[in-house]
Amino acid sequence: MDPIRAFLIDVKRLIVKVGTAVVTRHDGRLAVGRLGALCEQLKELNSQGYEVVLVTSGAVGLGRQRLRYRKLVNSSLADLQNPQVELDGKGCAAVGQNSLMALYDTLFSQLDVTSSQHLVKDSDFRNDSFREQLSETVKSLLALKVIPVFNENDAVSTRRTPYEDSSGIFWDNDSLAGLLAMEVKADLLVLLSDVEGLYSGPPSDPNSKLIHTYIKEKHQAEITFGDKSRLGRGGMTAKVDAAVCAASSGIPVVITSGYATDNIIKLLQGKPVGTLFHKDAHLWTSVNEVDAREMAVAARECSRRLQAMSSEDRRKLLLDVADALEANESLIMAENEADVAAAKADGYEKALISRLALKPGKIAGLAKSIRVLADMEEPISRIAKRTELADGLILEKTSCPLGVLLIVFESRLDALGQIASLAIRTGNGLLLKGGKEARRSNAILHKIITSAIPDSVGDKLIGLVASREDIPDLLKLDDVIDLVIPRGSNSLVSQIKNSTKIPVLGHADGVCHVYIDKSANPDMAKKIVRDAKIDYPAACNTMETLLVHQDLSNNDFLKELLAELRREGVTLYGGPRASSLLNLPRAQSLHREYSSLACTVEFVDDVGAAIDHIHQHGSSHTDCIVTEDHEVAEMFLHRVDSAAVFHNASTRFCDGARFGLGAEVGVSTSRVHARGPVGVEGLLTTRWILRGSGQVVDGDQGVTYSHKDLPLQTQI
Repeated sequence: MDPIRAFLIDVKRLIVKVGTAVVTRHDGRLAVGRLGALCEQLKELNSQGYEVVLVTSGAVGLGRQRLRYRKLVNSSLADLQNPQVELDGKGCAAVGQNSLMALYDTLFSQLDVTSSQHLVKDSDFRNDSFREQLSETVKSLLALKVIPVFNENDAVSTRRTPYEDSSGIFWDNDSLAGLLAMEVKADLLVLLSDVEGLYSGPPSDPNSKLIHTYIKEKHQAEITFGDKSRLGRGGMTAKVDAAVCAASSGIPVVITSGYATDNIIKLLQGKPVGTLFHKDAHLWTSVNEVDAREMAVAARECSRRLQAMSSEDRRKLLLDVADALEANESLIMAENEADVAAAKADGYEKALISRLALKPGKIAGLAKSIRVLADMEEPISRIAKRTELADGLILEKTSCPLGVLLIVFESRLDALGQIASLAIRTGNGLLLKGGKEARRSNAILHKIITSAIPDSVGDKLIGLVASREDIPDLLKLDDVIDLVIPRGSNSLVSQIKNSTKIPVLGHADGVCHVYIDKSANPDMAKKIVRDAKIDYPAACNTMETLLVHQDLSNNDFLKELLAELRREGVTLYGGPRASSLLNLPRAQSLHREYSSLACTVEFVDDVGAAIDHIHQHGSSHTDCIVTEDHEVAEMFLHRVDSAAVFHNASTRFCDGARFGLGAEVGVSTSRVHARGPVGVEGLLTTRWILRGSGQVVDGDQGVTYSHKDLPLQTQI
């Protein structure tokens, strides 16, 4: 749930206004499918106890389509050759209203819902008695679970034309909906359109961005509206005017798409749908808040200044970061404790809370790893290859930063410090988005780290993305963000991969295996399995599946091992064979990342079967064999196609710090660029530098190529 929209779950009475572009198709005919889906949503809300009032447009457009058809049928050939006179809008409204309401009545009746029709005029609302009676009538109908359907009675309107005159108390169905929301004291007004919400410019413009929360002081002067509605009266301009008016009166408003079949229900669940208007919106978000593109561009500019620093100055910057973290440990722990307490109160899972909590010594360990990074060999401009192309023409292949990284991570607090220090060491700009459950911890860590960055570089080198709403905009910035690294659940990684053109580095699952071969040393196997499962169950490199050679199925050693795991609180599930032989509950899936004190046990025929099982059910993360048979071990090490493959060692060793990388931004199961724990090397790419003395190609006539390898030398 979006915390900004959490208040929506308490809504009881809502006004839903559906626009002409939603009610009708492009040819003017009724969009029966969309209306049917809308009525089903309203029926669902009605049955859940919501009080719903519907304000509908579309009568004029529908009537025009019908009258045009009737006129065509009754016209002679001579009539068709004459210029066609535009149909009277009031006549169109009279014909269309009858058809529109008949359809609503039919659809609601099919859903066992009673609706009522209300045609109102602007002049009606000048009468206080009418307004009072209208309010009482609507409230009594809502109490009976009736859905009142309102429309402006354009057929008898006193306006010059229903498309031009915008005078009076209300001037279209958008403003009518806003007025009704205030009259009946609604908790929410929903304006359904043919687009997802309010954009910064015309939705057809690829540079336009969806505005999730409208702030009048910020957006009023920035927005460029497109054309008016193709069939209705006002379009987005009218919706925004009505939304601003209602919101200023204390009624929250959301503009969203009426094309989606479940947007209203999602909205009432607190999900980030459409554009929200609220009288307190200016308090939630800074009017001067930097947008996604500005944040990414600023990170790139700062990264270039960071790269221009000397190697020693970058080293000193990292040491300053480590010192600042240790000096502020008590402050960090206090903010983290507040996050943990809030997560427990909100009912988060134990595995997430375990990842969220900073253990004693964690800050000291983080500072130590940052100092290791600082003392590593300078990674930028390192020469990997020098070649003499021709006499006096020297080509160098050198390391350089990727550019700007976007890291989206959940819960793990040490991730922010590790990633930030790696970005500084490699000269990359960085944008960070942590989970909302770690909001306080991430904010204080970001503040401490950026405070150590000198003004000559700029603290915008590392940006902290405050809202989840910014992520879709950031994922569109393939021209300024060079790599996305998601660290979190399978759903998070998959969602990001499906939402961006930017290269994504990471892993979706950590389904790690330990295979105990028949020749394994029993004591060693027990030690490795216990460590791989119990040391840190929430980590991505923890053992999730224990594979056992079938010859050990009745061995006392296996019984003792499983008994030890149970004593440590591990819940055991069995695969098809183990569940029967060991009387274990059946695992729901053999591809399961528990991230807790639980694991799957299964028997396999031999090492070949173990390898096949890992390839079929694993995630190419980290897999281990415990065996004393060298030939079997080598077969496993060379055939298992995972990012990390171990022999007689716990899967928990798959970690950037333990590998001597200083730190890691995550573990990649990708086969492109970086694989396994991604440290400094994984955040670098290469470029070519050519040094000449006036050479030209000229059809290769004046060049004698030597292509001779030269000794490497450090770039100054």
